[in-house]
Amino acid sequence: MASHEPSQTFPKAYDPQAVERRLYRSWLEGGYFTPKIEPGRQPFVVIMPPPNVTGELHLGHALTTTLEDVLVRWHRMRGEPTLWLPGTDHAGIATQAMVERLLLQEGRTRHDLGREQFVERVWEWVRKYGGIIAEQLRRLGASCDWTRQRFTLEPGPSLAVRTTFVNLYRKGLIYRGERIINWCPRCLTALSDLEVAHQQEQGHLYYIRYPFQEGDGHLTVATTRPETLLGDTAVAV
Repeated sequence: MASHEPSQTFPKAYDPQAVERRLYRSWLEGGYFTPKIEPGRQPFVVIMPPPNVTGELHLGHALTTTLEDVLVRWHRMRGEPTLWLPGTDHAGIATQAMVERLLLQEGRTRHDLGREQFVERVWEWVRKYGGIIAEQLRRLGASCDWTRQRFTLEPGPSLAVRTTFVNLYRKGLIYRGERIINWCPRCLTALSDLEVAHQQEQGHLYYIRYPFQEGDGHLTVATTRPETLLGDTAVAV
């Protein structure tokens, strides 16, 4: 008589992490995320907006990853050659600021290290958090083609960016001009709005008397920007 005894003992509680890791590993080993080149067939390609290596992923990354994964898996299930290209972004000045903040905790600055040692510390940061981000994406179940993983400072992506920039400049789509920007006096560079922390300050209200062009009297205007007085030509009521 056949035995119906279980071949192994089951845990008392369901362990989703163990199941997810085993399932994701089987997907990778099966090569399900690596598309085959099929001449004559229109591929579906998504380039992941590369997360910055300034830290770990947050809830916004999880949402974006989920939405992209739904689209990618749907096209893959339709039998289309589907590529989801993963990667990370160096984030430029933002990553430098994170490394400098870490050095301050050690009582040092980038000038104490010198250029070469500081750059090496930045690369250590990139390797650490780049690996963390990749592992987080895997834990989310992202069906990326990890054989094509990229980093924006690699020679290939860097050359593509420079080539595109030059082509846009030659077409007159990129130019140099004077604009109001966010400027960091310490880093001596422009900053994006996302990298600027706004601080409210207690201001002053100035009262300026504008004399009438005809007759006696004046019109009093309250403003926090008295420096415009020298350029004012009229007051509209």
